Amino acid sequence: MKINSAVFYKSIADPSGLPEETFPEIVFVGRSNVGKSSLLNSLTGVKGLAKTSSTPGKTRLINFFTINDRIHFVDLPGYGYAAVGHEEKAHWGKLLSAYIERRRSVALVLLLIDARHPSMPSDREMMAFLDYHQRTYGIIMTKDDKLSQKERHLARRAVESFSAKAEFIVNYSSFSGKGKNELLSRFEHYIGIK
Repeated sequence: MKINSAVFYKSIADPSGLPEETFPEIVFVGRSNVGKSSLLNSLTGVKGLAKTSSTPGKTRLINFFTINDRIHFVDLPGYGYAAVGHEEKAHWGKLLSAYIERRRSVALVLLLIDARHPSMPSDREMMAFLDYHQRTYGIIMTKDDKLSQKERHLARRAVESFSAKAEFIVNYSSFSGKGKNELLSRFEHYIGIK
């Protein structure tokens, strides 16, 4: 798949604000500070499309981006950040759950895992959640450029050991662009668009 255009569409804070299901949706989910915004900007080639921050927990809404006028990339709030208040964390959890459970237009979920921390319990919980709701998902191991060859190999093996239901695993670096072409080519299978 080639991305020719990418624009911000809308943000929602409540399931009632979800847009009509007119386009297939590719969903980005992961722990806070895993690099979702950097990945979105890298994939689309649009600097600043998704707002990046060094502060974990910055994405508090579901953000929709329109790609090539016929697909939505959907950025879900990050999970697992302890400094967020209990009430707000519960709200994010409900928002995320409502979206994953009910949305029929979800074609593929991309679970982002920080390659430096491949065995986090919260990531395993998200896999179990996606499995329970029978969502098709692939794993993106972010921050690949920060690992040595040996660390990369060990991290990959660790993720493979508990992700049998993942459709694929892609090592990705938003810094170098490693994994970009592989990931974009994977999308075609799930959304039927080249």
